[in-house]
Amino acid sequence: MARFSVCLASGAGYTDGAADAHLAAMGTPAIAPGLALVRDEPGHAEGPFEAYGMRAAGEVTLHNRAELLAALVADGAPAPPGTGDGELLLRCWARLGERGVALAEGMFALAVLDGADLVLIRDHVGARTLFYARAAGAWAASTSLRSLRRWPALGTRMNLSAVRSFLTFAYLPGDETLLEGVHEVLPGRVLRLTADGTVTGTVHWEPRERLDEPPGERHADDHVLTLRTLLEEATARRLPEDEAVGVLLSGGIDSSLVTALAAKLHGRPVHTYSISFGDELPNELGYSGLVAVHCQTRHRVLTVSGTAVAARLADTAALLDSPVGDPLTVPNLMLAEAVAGDGLKTVLNGEGGDPVFGGPKNLPMLVQEMHAGAPDARESPWYEDRATAYLRSYRKCWTDLPDLLTADALSALGSAPAPQRFVEPYLTGPDRMTHLLNQLLHCNLRTKGAHHILTKVERLTASQGIQGRAPLFDRRVVDHAFATPPALKLRGTAEKWVLKEAVRDLLPATVVDRPKSGMRVPVQQWLSGPLRELGGDLLLGRAARQRGLFRPDTVRTWMRGEGALLPRQGGKLWLVLTLELWLRAYGL
Repeated sequence: MARFSVCLASGAGYTDGAADAHLAAMGTPAIAPGLALVRDEPGHAEGPFEAYGMRAAGEVTLHNRAELLAALVADGAPAPPGTGDGELLLRCWARLGERGVALAEGMFALAVLDGADLVLIRDHVGARTLFYARAAGAWAASTSLRSLRRWPALGTRMNLSAVRSFLTFAYLPGDETLLEGVHEVLPGRVLRLTADGTVTGTVHWEPRERLDEPPGERHADDHVLTLRTLLEEATARRLPEDEAVGVLLSGGIDSSLVTALAAKLHGRPVHTYSISFGDELPNELGYSGLVAVHCQTRHRVLTVSGTAVAARLADTAALLDSPVGDPLTVPNLMLAEAVAGDGLKTVLNGEGGDPVFGGPKNLPMLVQEMHAGAPDARESPWYEDRATAYLRSYRKCWTDLPDLLTADALSALGSAPAPQRFVEPYLTGPDRMTHLLNQLLHCNLRTKGAHHILTKVERLTASQGIQGRAPLFDRRVVDHAFATPPALKLRGTAEKWVLKEAVRDLLPATVVDRPKSGMRVPVQQWLSGPLRELGGDLLLGRAARQRGLFRPDTVRTWMRGEGALLPRQGGKLWLVLTLELWLRAYGL
């Protein structure tokens, strides 16, 4: 279990060992010229492997090997028997270029030393993450942000613009990281980094809107049946061969349908796992239990206490390359531990249903658009452009920044690009999709999907030596979603209608037709109970004060439960606490 790092250092004044010297300075000795494995971090890295004069390392899991092997045969370049996933993807890139990468279905980050260039490739939706930076005339790339933090030549520091982005979104929505000078390769991209410092990028896959005429009932049936076929194929490709599989089951439609499909398609036992925060709190255990019985899975319910969250929050934050302000991080880690403890190597999840098929979190934007269409809307003091309204709809700390950040921090941010830039291409840009719902889903997929949902799943499951896989993020499923008329995704008041109809025969109607409620996480109780002392020590302690990000008076007010409307007050304080823990873990 490891991550990987790659370095390109060539040109005038460089010796053959310059790249290896940079890798050694990061604490990752080279295993081949320019390539190193980061063995002190959990991951799925392999390397080195070579093909056609190229040398590479990667974290690559492919779900359609047969299709890729057939493409190479058709090109007259069959892969040798026993070729691993990383080498197979390298061969597809070397022989077929972007077409070969776009053909791949799976989770991958691949770094290729191609002569005097370094090529970085990330999968379609962002299931694996890859970072890069330039210093001292050299390029370095890694699936470990911590390795780049250790690069002496880079001398990086905290990126204040990314701090604002995190407090706005609860994750980092684009290519910026919290390390100044370090960038993230965006999903579906190929970057070519040259020795002279030039960066060129191409897109090997991006969702495209392909809409027909308004659907009749027969047309709707066609979309439902096609989606059912794609869901079965996506789930089947992600099932392990001849092994039991786990599924994280919340009781909502998305995780329930993945459970039902796994039980139908897999010839080995299916284990399901749910979370409880105590009997006194609202929960979905009745639904998850019903699905487990209906699908005849081996079901476990893990009870997560606030005390356990307080004890493990710092270590969990340190596992993430970028902070995620999601209070489910510790429970998610505990679920991964349970899966690994049962001897499983693969766990499926229902992530992807909302950003791909239209969950209820789009409602504030749809209401805003309705009011924005009024004749005198632009004259109203409440009018906001679409991108700004999207930021407000998150209801995180964006509107609180003038009160939360210190005067020095606000002043330093005065010339920084506004966070609207991360969502404008999808909502107001010239290449945006035509229908508002699809614009929102496209934006959700490329921001929250890649930079919150998938990265959290990957980092936490990898820490336990297992793979977390998300059938609803399958490329073909996503393509079909954007070829489905919006009226079939949001049909009247029924959210994700086409998805529900595609699996209606697999699940009890009680589950299919229930309104979405989401996981009720007792953040406020944790912050006023087990986390109260920890939060005070961290957010009002010397390290936080010396960093100079947050106004102590605002933090004290929030910790008293004042100054922000409940229940969002707890979520906002959680963001600040999560960020502080992450910054400490990275020595920033």
